Amino acid sequence: MKLLHFADAHIDMANYGRHDPATGLPLRVLDFLKSLDAIVDAAIERRVDLVIFAGDAYKDRSPAPTFQREWGKRIMRLSQAKIPTLLLVGNHDISPSIGRAHALQEFKTLQVPFVKVLDAPELLKPENLWGLPLQIIAMPWVSRSGLMAVTGETDSTQAFSRIEENIGELIAGYIEDCDSSMPIILTAHASIEGAKFGGERLVMLGNDLVLTGSLVKNPKLSYVAMGHIHKPQDVNEGSQPPVIYPGSIERVDFGEAKEDRFFVIADIEKGRDTEVEWIQLTGVRKFIDCRATLESSERVTEFLKKKLPKPKDMIGAILRLVVEYPREWDSLIDEPALRKYAAETFEFHFVKRPQTEARARIGEGQSVSSFSPLELLEQYLNSTKAANTEELKRLAREIMAEDG
Repeated sequence: MKLLHFADAHIDMANYGRHDPATGLPLRVLDFLKSLDAIVDAAIERRVDLVIFAGDAYKDRSPAPTFQREWGKRIMRLSQAKIPTLLLVGNHDISPSIGRAHALQEFKTLQVPFVKVLDAPELLKPENLWGLPLQIIAMPWVSRSGLMAVTGETDSTQAFSRIEENIGELIAGYIEDCDSSMPIILTAHASIEGAKFGGERLVMLGNDLVLTGSLVKNPKLSYVAMGHIHKPQDVNEGSQPPVIYPGSIERVDFGEAKEDRFFVIADIEKGRDTEVEWIQLTGVRKFIDCRATLESSERVTEFLKKKLPKPKDMIGAILRLVVEYPREWDSLIDEPALRKYAAETFEFHFVKRPQTEARARIGEGQSVSSFSPLELLEQYLNSTKAANTEELKRLAREIMAEDG
């Protein structure tokens, strides 16, 4: 059985760039849709038996209808090709308001042929999977209240303390209920103990539920299709079953600048090791992150240009240059010249971080231990003579009050 697995599409990421005049869509959204098209094309051309999307179709939990339309077009292509497709609900797909529909609800409401939405923990057998000879354990993103409902807990304190244990018991119970003569696949939108995180922390919402390594590496499983962490990886590399995070389908931010983007096709057969093919998505937009520290006031702009790639290597890229320098050298930086040098980029972020030497001194005969953290912070802020000192003090008081 040939399974295509992808996750974390986040097709409404429009935080960089302009709009396309032809479609009216943000150009960054078109980047994500290009990758999504490549995945759908591969599913159809390779004639896969099943597609599993492991959660987070969008970044916004209440996506605009335009983005829902574009996602729907791609999923309908799979439906029309009669390719069974499972859509797991991720943390970015769930509405923040209890009782409101999640972002993938329309596929469930309209009962789209060959498409099934997995929005609650469940065990699917062949009769629930268009007759496919396999079993799938689904663990979508589960809120604390949702877990209480599934497990029957009524005491919130007890439920919160046992939340990960309850999920483990639930999955272990499903595995025991499976027919050992057919492959078992686990798909979950969650974190796994020991998995490596990328820069996607910037787009995650809510609290993570962590699955133990022993749970997902159960040898009774043939394949584990994960979503939620954007760094591509096999958490059980070199062993069976493969525990795969394919990663996001496009770079989301500078934390993913050095990572390639993938989807996975797994060849699954009971009685032999699962083979995994990592398929790199080509044409993914480049993120280039550069940093510099000025240590001389001579030929500053030329020095900064040398910290950037050659112009031909920056074409179409999203570029960031972070510069630290003494505040008094601010006038030596020719920002227009730098922007002209980087004119062929998709977007250029120039981040200036002027440094000010400031040392807060306490009165003679006083010790640091005699001051509260807030008093020490206020002494430091007063010494910097920053324009927004009072605002920073107010925010500090709010944070410390929240921290108890």
